[in-house]
Amino acid sequence: MKSILLSAVCGLALTSAALAQNVTLKASHQWPGGKGDVRDEMVQIIAKEAAASDTGIEIQVYPGKSLFKPREQWGAMTKGQLDISAFPLDYASGRHPQFSATLMPGLVRNHERAKKLNDSEFMNDIKAIIEEAGVVVLADAWLAGGFVSNEKCITAPETAKGQTLRAAGPAFEQMLVEAGASIQSMPSSEIYTAMQTGVLDGANTSSGSLVSYRIFEQAKCLTAPGDNALWFMYEPILMSKRSYDNLTSEQQDALMAAGEKAEEYFFEEAKALDGKLVEAYEKAGVEVAEMTKEDFDAWLAVAKQSAYKKFSEEVEGGKELIEKALAVE
Repeated sequence: MKSILLSAVCGLALTSAALAQNVTLKASHQWPGGKGDVRDEMVQIIAKEAAASDTGIEIQVYPGKSLFKPREQWGAMTKGQLDISAFPLDYASGRHPQFSATLMPGLVRNHERAKKLNDSEFMNDIKAIIEEAGVVVLADAWLAGGFVSNEKCITAPETAKGQTLRAAGPAFEQMLVEAGASIQSMPSSEIYTAMQTGVLDGANTSSGSLVSYRIFEQAKCLTAPGDNALWFMYEPILMSKRSYDNLTSEQQDALMAAGEKAEEYFFEEAKALDGKLVEAYEKAGVEVAEMTKEDFDAWLAVAKQSAYKKFSEEVEGGKELIEKALAVE
């Protein structure tokens, strides 16, 4: 009888061990699936690399906000209801206002500086808040972006006056209001319809979203990132810490290695996206403009007296975060 019980216990232990070695993870994001959006490609790379690691990981990808709405993904990850997401971090700034620093006007300016920020004290502080909230960073990603309008090109601050615009986060909203614009808040996935129906005159968002959502069909003018990109947003690949902690060390290592591959791919693609953006809009017959250094400096002055000032005064550690970001050369 004892031998039968021992065999049963051993069999159960082996079964549990086998189950622990095989896991199916769910990845969610708001962008269209298939070829065309670099953030979807990043998630697909992680899924492919994880599967090839032979550690028992399968990742099911749910694009196009088919599993969770864009802003719901953060809460779902912190609760362990969602495993992985390509997520614009500023979307969670309502819960963690420090995250607005990752979409602060003029703070990044170009892709090389964005890469340096990843290894800075600034990002160490941001990632500490992310992890404390119950989320892990698998891959860093900064996207440049621009403005679109069906009224007139948005270059110097006075060109935004009187337009109803969508801004991706509080800092840009504060800056645009200071410049005389009106604001409608929404995820980037809703810009097309809002411009089509007259709810918006224009918007700012990433180069990737400006192309993958075909916003060129509703725009008269694009202000491309160019050499003076006012808009940069941190959109990393994140994972629920609950889900991550449930993995074996080998599975964790495999996911981190997959994240590194995705990050390497992304850096080159993100720079190329700006060129693809201009090409897509010119092909659609949309006027393409760029901000001059004078335009950029004028916007930065507006941002410093609105978004920077408010963030420094009202957000815990806000002044220090901005100083640490600006200190990166």
